Amino acid sequence: MQNTDGGLRERKRAATRQAITTVARSLTADHGLNGYTVEEVCQEAGISRRTFFNYFHSKEDAVIGAFSDDLPPDALESFNRDPRRRKDSISGTLLAALYRLTLDLVERSTISRAEVHQLIAAIKAEPQLLGRMTLEGEAKEQQFTELIAAREGLSPDHPEIVMAAAVFGAVSKKTAQQFFSQDNTRPYRELLDQNLAAARNLFSQSLDTSAEPSKDLP
Repeated sequence: MQNTDGGLRERKRAATRQAITTVARSLTADHGLNGYTVEEVCQEAGISRRTFFNYFHSKEDAVIGAFSDDLPPDALESFNRDPRRRKDSISGTLLAALYRLTLDLVERSTISRAEVHQLIAAIKAEPQLLGRMTLEGEAKEQQFTELIAAREGLSPDHPEIVMAAAVFGAVSKKTAQQFFSQDNTRPYRELLDQNLAAARNLFSQSLDTSAEPSKDLP
């Protein structure tokens, strides 16, 4: 028999976490971080102060939200399946695995366009949050690199691992920006397919790195 209690409990935790974040972002956008208290967040979210600190260490953490959640075990298992490793090189299945993982995570995500715009409004009110967001982004990039390296059986500083993480990460980031823009009506998968095709078209071009630069160039 499937354990529905665990799933229900996890959904309740996610809903509580999201409620706290929503209130914190709204209050920050309206009043700045110093313009409200944790108690006011608790009152609007309908929770106790103890519950707040069970989820977040500070108002800043609540505004930024849950950017460090672990990957779902089944998504991670699927990503690591059939790596077909090569000696000192990335496998021929890595791109497909990254594509499937990205779509899987996006389809499971509950983040809405309104929530993204709310976060942007909070950051505009408190630019200092950009520093925290930058640190969070760097940590996630490192985790992403290590995830790819583990699948491929290579070091995280292997040039092909570093570039795989950087290039696919950049494509994913641009796709998310387009998807969450106010005037977008296209599904995430369609945008991701378009951007990956454009990137592959660029990198499929031949390039003679031994050629001398043209003398006509400034």
